Amino acid sequence: MGFVAKQQATREFKLVPAGTYTARCYQMIDLGTQVSNGQFGEKKQHKIRISWEVFGEDDDGNSLTVEVNGKQMPMTVDREFTLSMHENATLRAFLGTWRGKAFTDDEAFTFDVSRLVGAYAMVSVAHSESKNGKTYANVTAAAKLPKALSDTKPPGVHADVIFNLDEPDLEVFEALPQWLQEKIQQSPEWQKQWQSPSAKVDLDGCPF
Repeated sequence: MGFVAKQQATREFKLVPAGTYTARCYQMIDLGTQVSNGQFGEKKQHKIRISWEVFGEDDDGNSLTVEVNGKQMPMTVDREFTLSMHENATLRAFLGTWRGKAFTDDEAFTFDVSRLVGAYAMVSVAHSESKNGKTYANVTAAAKLPKALSDTKPPGVHADVIFNLDEPDLEVFEALPQWLQEKIQQSPEWQKQWQSPSAKVDLDGCPF
């Protein structure tokens, strides 16, 4: 399969307002092992990024949409998690609240998180401000849709996307934002796949 550097989508920037909304999980990205530094020193943790498209209106009656290449699309929110279903893991607690029932150990350690893509939830969004004064929209919780909303949930708009570093799809990878590609490329999982001697490409006969 050939790969062509495609033009990135042009997107109007708008921040999802704080509140609770009907949402659909449309994207699951494997970020590989990422390094972070905090008060307890350096940590290396396998991370995933989950994204939702949100539906509805803000408090002023404005539709929760954003213009992408001239088309109105649902706004989106994301959250990164450490890929762990240990009994004290944030991801396990978050997903337990989402489905309305805590995981048993047997369920937790056999659960494929990519199954979340296409699933609906009531997603709670809160705002926080960074040290440089930038405001971010953060997903604080997800809960099961009430029966009344479950029967009338809006159809998905964004295409479903799953990127797994165990079986990386380069077409999916190249459609991701540049900053997200660079983050994935820092992971040892990516480097093992694409920077090993067997994965290097001989460009001696480069046609340009």
